[in-house]
Amino acid sequence: MKLLIVEDQNELRNILKKRLNEAGYVLDDAADGETAMDFINFTEYDVIILDIMIPKINGLEILKNIRNKKNATPVLLLTAKDTIEDRVKGLDMGADDYLVKPFAFDELLARIRTLLRRRETEIQSILKLDDLTLNRTLNTVERAGKIVKLSKKEYMLLEYLLLNKDVVVSRERLESVSSNYDYEGYSNVIDVYIRFLRKKIDEGYTNKLIHTVRGFGYVMRLEK
Repeated sequence: MKLLIVEDQNELRNILKKRLNEAGYVLDDAADGETAMDFINFTEYDVIILDIMIPKINGLEILKNIRNKKNATPVLLLTAKDTIEDRVKGLDMGADDYLVKPFAFDELLARIRTLLRRRETEIQSILKLDDLTLNRTLNTVERAGKIVKLSKKEYMLLEYLLLNKDVVVSRERLESVSSNYDYEGYSNVIDVYIRFLRKKIDEGYTNKLIHTVRGFGYVMRLEK
């Protein structure tokens, strides 16, 4: 799961990054609204943790912008503003939840889990292609009834390819959805992980599911 933290207090942002990484999340972070919008426009997130009082573009303007673009990513407003009016305004503008500073980190984790579960009910939990099955609830993968053990990055890449089956996905997009955005430039790391996936998913099977489209990227589709 990939999260975006938008928080201008450096100490708090760094603590959240460290703790959420330890909890197993992939993270990007921004200290101002302009940077946050750049991330949101080019990257898909599972949850956005958004402070209201941030420089350049405030959190409510960001929220308004992404909802106007029909972006349904769950947004958790994180702010020191604690009046009922502030909460109502944020929720009315499309926020999914609201957490007032200071807060307990365990409560933040619980709120994130709730938003992720809610989103899971809205999207397909079982992804299939031929005899390959990925269960997004249990985080398991099977091919022809046999369990396939994947690393965290392999799983994220396979999940994204299955969500976009029959669509060619660029190496840059695959790197973006499986890594922190502070990765500078693109190497052959995605090619390496695709080789790992092919060995685990396609090796020994007649029907190959992972295909290279030279000059563009990769696609998952059934070719008999």
